[in-house]
Amino acid sequence: MPLVKLTAAGIEPVDTVWTRLGTDDAVPAAGAVLVPLARWQAEKEALLARADAVGVWLAAGETADSLSADLDRLTVVALDFPAFSDGRAYSTARLLRDRFGYRGELRAIGDVLLDQLIQMVRTGFDALDVKAPVSGAPVTVETIQAALSRYSLVYQVAHDARPPVSALRRRLAAGGQG
Repeated sequence: MPLVKLTAAGIEPVDTVWTRLGTDDAVPAAGAVLVPLARWQAEKEALLARADAVGVWLAAGETADSLSADLDRLTVVALDFPAFSDGRAYSTARLLRDRFGYRGELRAIGDVLLDQLIQMVRTGFDALDVKAPVSGAPVTVETIQAALSRYSLVYQVAHDARPPVSALRRRLAAGGQG
């Protein structure tokens, strides 16, 4: 499945093709590009001079504050999940949204599994590059929606502002509605 974006209207496949560049890859003459943080820091003015969109991807362990001064110049910030068991990008996403006020597209890339989507959205991701499951079953808008709807209640406060179970219990105990 291609990349999807979460909007007020629902889940929408993204048609824009972004080229993810490495540190030494040639920058194409045209087209949207995602560059690693080190490349952004070394070449930001040249990258911004291009007519097409530019975004930065952070590897696991690279910090949100390293981009804080440039966030208003970026169309996309992508955070890499190198393995499903590496959750550092969740914290980085929350910092980008809540501490640094980033309102552009926040994209999850790498080992992005259906089982993790709800947590990704709760921490601020609004674009997901979902990896096909090991079973080989296709990833569709319907399977993504099912993954995002799997749990109706949450236990922690997060970026998405859904009230945790403890707040709902307090409301009910006070005679309010859940």
